[in-house]
Amino acid sequence: MTRDAGRPLRADAQRNRDKILATAVRVFTEEGLDAHFERIAREAGVGTGTLYRNFPTREALIEAAYRNEVARLCDAVPDLLATLPPSEALRVWTRRFIDYATAKFGMADALRAVVASGSNPYADSHEMIQGALTSLMDAGTAAGTIRSDIRATDMFAALAGIALTSAKPEQREQAERLLDLTLDGLKAAPPRLPGD
Repeated sequence: MTRDAGRPLRADAQRNRDKILATAVRVFTEEGLDAHFERIAREAGVGTGTLYRNFPTREALIEAAYRNEVARLCDAVPDLLATLPPSEALRVWTRRFIDYATAKFGMADALRAVVASGSNPYADSHEMIQGALTSLMDAGTAAGTIRSDIRATDMFAALAGIALTSAKPEQREQAERLLDLTLDGLKAAPPRLPGD
Protein backbone atom coordinates (compact mmCIF):
# COMPACT_ATOMS: atom_id res chain seq x y z
CA MET A 1 0.00 0.00 0.00
CA THR A 2 1.36 3.42 -0.92
CA ARG A 3 1.01 6.52 1.20
CA ASP A 4 -1.75 9.06 0.67
CA ALA A 5 -0.19 11.73 -1.56
CA GLY A 6 -2.24 14.48 0.10
CA ARG A 7 -1.10 13.72 3.64
CA PRO A 8 2.29 15.09 4.77
CA LEU A 9 4.86 12.59 6.00
CA ARG A 10 6.07 12.46 9.59
CA ALA A 11 9.55 13.97 9.97
CA ASP A 12 11.25 10.56 10.33
CA ALA A 13 9.37 9.17 7.34
CA GLN A 14 10.37 12.23 5.26
CA ARG A 15 14.02 11.75 6.27
CA ASN A 16 13.83 8.09 5.20
CA ARG A 17 12.23 9.05 1.91
CA ASP A 18 14.91 11.69 1.27
CA LYS A 19 17.68 9.17 2.05
CA ILE A 20 16.11 6.61 -0.30
CA LEU A 21 15.86 9.14 -3.15
CA ALA A 22 19.44 10.41 -2.75
CA THR A 23 20.76 6.85 -2.61
CA ALA A 24 18.64 5.78 -5.58
CA VAL A 25 20.09 8.54 -7.76
CA ARG A 26 23.62 7.45 -6.90
CA VAL A 27 22.97 3.72 -7.33
CA PHE A 28 20.99 4.05 -10.57
CA THR A 29 23.74 6.35 -11.87
CA GLU A 30 26.34 3.70 -11.05
CA GLU A 31 24.41 0.57 -12.06
CA GLY A 32 21.58 1.67 -14.35
CA LEU A 33 18.61 -0.67 -14.54
CA ASP A 34 20.58 -3.45 -12.84
CA ALA A 35 20.42 -1.62 -9.50
CA HIS A 36 18.90 -3.77 -6.76
CA PHE A 37 16.29 -2.42 -4.36
CA GLU A 38 18.03 -4.28 -1.54
CA ARG A 39 21.27 -2.34 -2.11
CA ILE A 40 19.41 0.96 -2.25
CA ALA A 41 17.57 0.17 0.98
CA ARG A 42 20.74 -1.01 2.74
CA GLU A 43 22.81 2.02 1.69
CA ALA A 44 19.95 4.37 2.59
CA GLY A 45 19.81 2.77 6.04
CA VAL A 46 16.19 1.61 5.73
CA GLY A 47 14.47 -1.73 5.42
CA THR A 48 13.29 -3.01 2.06
CA GLY A 49 9.72 -2.80 3.38
CA THR A 50 10.14 0.93 3.90
CA LEU A 51 11.48 1.31 0.39
CA TYR A 52 8.61 -0.68 -1.16
CA ARG A 53 6.01 1.18 0.92
CA ASN A 54 7.25 4.47 -0.53
CA PHE A 55 8.02 3.18 -4.04
CA PRO A 56 6.19 -0.01 -4.98
CA THR A 57 7.84 -0.28 -8.42
CA ARG A 58 11.25 0.37 -9.91
CA GLU A 59 9.69 2.94 -12.24
CA ALA A 60 8.08 4.81 -9.34
CA LEU A 61 11.45 5.01 -7.56
CA ILE A 62 13.34 6.16 -10.66
CA GLU A 63 10.76 8.82 -11.47
CA ALA A 64 10.63 10.09 -7.88
CA ALA A 65 14.44 10.18 -7.67
CA TYR A 66 14.70 12.18 -10.87
CA ARG A 67 11.92 14.60 -9.89
CA ASN A 68 13.57 15.06 -6.50
CA GLU A 69 16.84 16.06 -8.20
CA VAL A 70 14.98 18.67 -10.28
CA ALA A 71 13.21 20.00 -7.17
CA ARG A 72 16.45 20.21 -5.18
CA LEU A 73 18.09 22.14 -8.02
CA CYS A 74 15.23 24.61 -8.35
CA ASP A 75 14.44 24.94 -4.65
CA ALA A 76 18.02 26.07 -3.97
CA VAL A 77 17.52 29.39 -5.80
CA PRO A 78 15.79 31.44 -3.05
CA ASP A 79 18.42 30.47 -0.48
CA LEU A 80 21.28 31.19 -2.88
CA LEU A 81 19.85 34.62 -3.70
CA ALA A 82 19.27 35.35 -0.01
CA THR A 83 22.84 34.51 0.98
CA LEU A 84 25.01 35.41 -2.02
CA PRO A 85 25.35 38.28 -4.49
CA PRO A 86 23.34 37.44 -7.65
CA SER A 87 26.38 36.73 -9.85
CA GLU A 88 27.83 34.34 -7.25
CA ALA A 89 24.43 32.71 -6.71
CA LEU A 90 24.27 32.04 -10.45
CA ARG A 91 27.82 30.65 -10.43
CA VAL A 92 27.03 28.25 -7.57
CA TRP A 93 23.73 27.22 -9.17
CA THR A 94 25.35 26.42 -12.54
CA ARG A 95 27.65 23.96 -10.73
CA ARG A 96 24.57 22.36 -9.18
CA PHE A 97 23.01 22.22 -12.65
CA ILE A 98 26.00 20.20 -13.88
CA ASP A 99 25.63 17.89 -10.84
CA TYR A 100 21.98 17.41 -11.83
CA ALA A 101 22.92 16.82 -15.49
CA THR A 102 25.56 14.28 -14.46
CA ALA A 103 22.98 12.37 -12.42
CA LYS A 104 20.47 12.56 -15.28
CA PHE A 105 23.09 11.30 -17.74
CA GLY A 106 23.94 8.41 -15.42
CA MET A 107 20.28 7.52 -15.00
CA ALA A 108 19.51 7.72 -18.74
CA ASP A 109 18.73 4.02 -19.20
CA ALA A 110 16.59 3.94 -16.07
CA LEU A 111 14.71 7.07 -17.17
CA ARG A 112 14.12 5.58 -20.65
CA ALA A 113 12.55 2.56 -18.94
CA VAL A 114 10.19 4.87 -17.06
CA VAL A 115 9.20 6.60 -20.30
CA ALA A 116 8.66 3.19 -21.95
CA SER A 117 6.30 2.26 -19.09
CA GLY A 118 4.06 5.16 -20.09
CA SER A 119 5.10 7.75 -17.52
CA ASN A 120 6.78 11.09 -18.16
CA PRO A 121 9.41 11.88 -15.53
CA TYR A 122 10.31 15.04 -17.44
CA ALA A 123 6.87 16.66 -17.13
CA ASP A 124 7.36 20.18 -15.79
CA SER A 125 11.13 19.82 -15.31
CA HIS A 126 12.03 22.15 -18.19
CA GLU A 127 9.64 24.83 -16.92
CA MET A 128 10.88 24.46 -13.34
CA ILE A 129 14.53 24.78 -14.34
CA GLN A 130 13.76 27.65 -16.69
CA GLY A 131 11.90 29.44 -13.87
CA ALA A 132 14.81 28.98 -11.47
CA LEU A 133 17.27 30.27 -14.03
CA THR A 134 15.02 33.24 -14.83
CA SER A 135 14.99 34.23 -11.14
CA LEU A 136 18.78 34.10 -11.01
CA MET A 137 19.23 36.02 -14.25
CA ASP A 138 16.66 38.67 -13.28
CA ALA A 139 18.44 39.22 -9.96
CA GLY A 140 21.78 39.61 -11.73
CA THR A 141 20.34 42.00 -14.29
CA ALA A 142 18.69 44.09 -11.54
CA ALA A 143 22.02 44.24 -9.69
CA GLY A 144 23.79 45.34 -12.86
CA THR A 145 26.18 42.38 -12.87
CA ILE A 146 24.61 40.46 -15.77
CA ARG A 147 24.04 41.75 -19.28
CA SER A 148 20.43 42.71 -19.93
CA ASP A 149 20.49 41.52 -23.55
CA ILE A 150 20.89 37.83 -22.64
CA ARG A 151 17.71 35.91 -21.88
CA ALA A 152 17.34 33.03 -19.46
CA THR A 153 16.42 30.84 -22.46
CA ASP A 154 19.83 31.68 -23.98
CA MET A 155 21.59 30.70 -20.77
CA PHE A 156 19.56 27.51 -20.52
CA ALA A 157 20.62 26.58 -24.07
CA ALA A 158 24.27 27.21 -23.13
CA LEU A 159 23.96 25.09 -19.98
CA ALA A 160 22.25 22.31 -21.92
CA GLY A 161 25.09 22.37 -24.44
CA ILE A 162 27.68 22.12 -21.69
CA ALA A 163 25.73 19.26 -20.13
CA LEU A 164 25.49 17.40 -23.45
CA THR A 165 29.22 17.62 -24.06
CA SER A 166 30.61 17.45 -20.52
CA ALA A 167 28.16 15.76 -18.13
CA LYS A 168 30.20 12.63 -17.45
CA PRO A 169 31.97 12.66 -14.07
CA GLU A 170 35.38 12.38 -15.76
CA GLN A 171 34.59 15.55 -17.77
CA ARG A 172 33.96 17.74 -14.73
CA GLU A 173 37.06 19.91 -15.20
CA GLN A 174 36.00 20.69 -18.77
CA ALA A 175 32.47 21.47 -17.59
CA GLU A 176 33.87 23.89 -14.99
CA ARG A 177 35.96 25.68 -17.63
CA LEU A 178 32.99 25.95 -19.99
CA LEU A 179 30.79 27.30 -17.18
CA ASP A 180 33.41 29.93 -16.35
CA LEU A 181 33.65 30.92 -20.00
CA THR A 182 29.87 31.20 -20.28
CA LEU A 183 29.53 33.17 -17.05
CA ASP A 184 32.33 35.53 -18.08
CA GLY A 185 30.35 36.25 -21.24
CA LEU A 186 27.32 37.20 -19.13
CA LYS A 187 29.09 39.91 -17.16
CA ALA A 188 27.74 43.39 -17.64
CA ALA A 189 30.19 45.82 -19.18
CA PRO A 190 31.56 48.39 -16.74
CA PRO A 191 29.91 51.80 -17.03
CA ARG A 192 31.58 54.16 -19.48
CA LEU A 193 33.38 57.11 -18.05
CA PRO A 194 32.84 60.57 -19.57
CA GLY A 195 35.09 61.02 -22.57
CA ASP A 196 35.35 57.26 -23.34
